Amino acid sequence: MEERLIRALLVEDSEEDARVILAALASGGFSVVSQRVESAEQLRAALQEEDWSVVLSDFNLPSFSAIEALEVLRTLRAPIPMIVVTGAIGEESAAAVIKAGATDLVTKEGLHRLIPVVERHMREQDSLRQYEAALAALNESETRFRAITANLPGVVFQSLLYEDGSADFAYVSEGSHLVLGVSADELMSKPELILDMILPEDRNSFIAMRIQSATQLAPSNWEGRIRIGANSQEIKWVNLRASVRRLSSGVVISDGIISNITESKLAQHAIETQQQQLRQLASHIERVKEEERGHIAREIHDDLGGTLTAAKIDLAWIRGRLNPDQAALVEKADAMEAVLDSAIEATGRISRSLRPLVLDYGVAAAIEWQVKEFRKRMGITCDFVCSREDIALDREFSTALFRIFQETLTNIAKHAGAKHVDISLEDDGSAVLLTVTDDGHGIDPGDLHKDGSYGIRGMRERADFLGGTIDISGASGAGTQVRVCLPAKRPSHAPES
Repeated sequence: MEERLIRALLVEDSEEDARVILAALASGGFSVVSQRVESAEQLRAALQEEDWSVVLSDFNLPSFSAIEALEVLRTLRAPIPMIVVTGAIGEESAAAVIKAGATDLVTKEGLHRLIPVVERHMREQDSLRQYEAALAALNESETRFRAITANLPGVVFQSLLYEDGSADFAYVSEGSHLVLGVSADELMSKPELILDMILPEDRNSFIAMRIQSATQLAPSNWEGRIRIGANSQEIKWVNLRASVRRLSSGVVISDGIISNITESKLAQHAIETQQQQLRQLASHIERVKEEERGHIAREIHDDLGGTLTAAKIDLAWIRGRLNPDQAALVEKADAMEAVLDSAIEATGRISRSLRPLVLDYGVAAAIEWQVKEFRKRMGITCDFVCSREDIALDREFSTALFRIFQETLTNIAKHAGAKHVDISLEDDGSAVLLTVTDDGHGIDPGDLHKDGSYGIRGMRERADFLGGTIDISGASGAGTQVRVCLPAKRPSHAPES
């Protein structure tokens, strides 16, 4: 039998009776550490000097009694079970000592009961100590949790959503007053306050989020505005994040945190405003550049081109009046005519590169012209398919789509190593879709956002400002596809020039 240690404090005036009691404990498999006392002073000293498993007390000693021993235990607040081990005792005395606080009573004639009685009460003491230790650990954990949540920049909460749709808060941290403007106790006693605080235009999204999260048991992530105080004009942006679980009773529990994100929202709004202003400025600059290009192109075509043409006509008049025997002058006139032809051709080329006059006939005609120029200049075969020739886009949209197309062809010429390009232009009445597909080297997705990709960035900005999109996709060795979609109707943030 495995020995178990027991520390027994005996209140007994008979050494012989004490030996019998200790022998009974040893026979039950206990390894006994013991001390015998006979007075209140000795008992008090023993209790203060050592930790004891059990007190075994005779009912009556010459100068001491079990009831007095219990009083000593009570005075010292010693949580030790005391078992009265005595000779014959009347029912009234037995009832009195039990009423006074004795854990149990065993007669010396029935010591065979001592072992199960001691074991039972020691188990109870072990259970009590474990309970007290667990309670202390729980209290310490709760104290630590409250200390942590009190210093978090947000409101830690646990909410309950019942099957009938009603909600409650099981816990709200002290950060509630700072973030929400109401105390934790107030919010827990009136859980409906959280809905009342949310601005009406954000309330439906909060309710929908809560229902979806409870139905799918999915994590919650909601952003919205709340009003601090019923009559206050202070508005805050808050973010609510929570994990969700359902109990067997059907109650859905959400454990989460509500954070004040007002500063980040205001900063985000300021950044978005600045970005919008920058896009508007960039669009204005592009518009001014296009207008200036058009102006210069017209000046070159009309003035310089006209002047060169007039000079060629005058030269032809002079050339027609030279005698055949004036060979040197005839040769010089022919050379000057060749120079003028070259200058006229260069003037037309420069004028068209600044702004193709064919744009005035529509974006489809301009793209078809550019395809022919690209095919002739680069020697790359191109197929162009257009759903309709009379695609209606205003001047700025047509110019933007044409410039994006030009940049796409430039990238193909510089980087793709393509042998064939397919171009399609479609119009469904609500949007115009331009698709350019080449059979070149392909594009790495990382190249789309790397530093120095100003051409692609410019294409995206042009399309984005006009409410359109650009999708560039491809794989190594499988070519690249560029899809540009512009709305047929001008977006509200892109005012007409």
